Amino acid sequence: MDKKIAALGTGANGSSTAANLTDAGYDVVLIDQWAAHVEAIRENGLLINMPDEDLHVHPRAYHLSDMCTLNEKYDIVLLLAKAYDTRWLCEFIKPYLQDDGLLVGIQNAMTVDDIVDVVGPSRTIGCVVELSSEIFTPGIVQRNTPPAKTWFGIGSLDPSTAGREAEIEEILLNVGKVSISSNIMSAKWMKLVVNTMCLGPFAMLGLTLNEAVQLPGMREFISRIGTEALTAGQELGYTVEPIFGLTPEDVKDTNNLLDKLLNKLAKDIGPSARDCVLQDHLKGRYSEVDMINGLVVEQFEHRGLSAPANAAVTEITRRIQTGELKPDPANLELAQKMLAA
Repeated sequence: MDKKIAALGTGANGSSTAANLTDAGYDVVLIDQWAAHVEAIRENGLLINMPDEDLHVHPRAYHLSDMCTLNEKYDIVLLLAKAYDTRWLCEFIKPYLQDDGLLVGIQNAMTVDDIVDVVGPSRTIGCVVELSSEIFTPGIVQRNTPPAKTWFGIGSLDPSTAGREAEIEEILLNVGKVSISSNIMSAKWMKLVVNTMCLGPFAMLGLTLNEAVQLPGMREFISRIGTEALTAGQELGYTVEPIFGLTPEDVKDTNNLLDKLLNKLAKDIGPSARDCVLQDHLKGRYSEVDMINGLVVEQFEHRGLSAPANAAVTEITRRIQTGELKPDPANLELAQKMLAA
């Protein structure tokens, strides 16, 4: 517990993670760009509401502008920001990361290359995460997956960090279950496959997972999205890897793979969880869809091909962001028309 830890980007997932580490006695600081959230934590502490219990802690919380005055260096930086904020936040925190420190991107999308480019492979550990949480009020988080239903996959990317996964495992076991992966990049793509099916598609409807899959044609639509994403990953050399705490046996039957992943996620997050993209739509914020469904589209285009289902989600999401559309179940019919065009 003598390691100094920084949680950089303390929205819903970052706050949930940092709260558990604070409760476990770690020396952890929260660093965030949402000023009202930082001030609420300073004044009233950080409250994490979970299905069966609440956690109320009083961690150290700082604005980005405070960092230059702290004169601290960190052994571990947990980056929990949106995927599109990865590179600049890595540059921001680089001077405060110990020479032998580790930066772990606990994020959606394929952010590892950006992290490695900035802090180097010897200070990067790859990570996949299953943690569902929501934040709309500064200082208060609704965490849908308590530690028993939260999962992290971590893995080394370079021989220089081989064996150091255990340092991160020890820390993250206070937040959820942890698996060490020998192929973390493939595991991250597997999570991206799930995210292509679950984040943008459900958010564009304004529905939770449990609500969205009840719509006629929705399961067929997301199955097509996931199949495109799997195909793109295979072309990039990624293999099928177990995530969410599943075993290699669980994912051996690729004919049923997408359903297994979707059903496991639904069981863990519960019926009322609102995903991060839907929260972005409700807040009028830019989402990560361009780096998830949009990435699949880009990979197909590089080969002169198309990924029409992922392209439909990306385009409808763009229209929601520009105000042309609102999240609505009718957007499924629009997506189907795009596929038929």
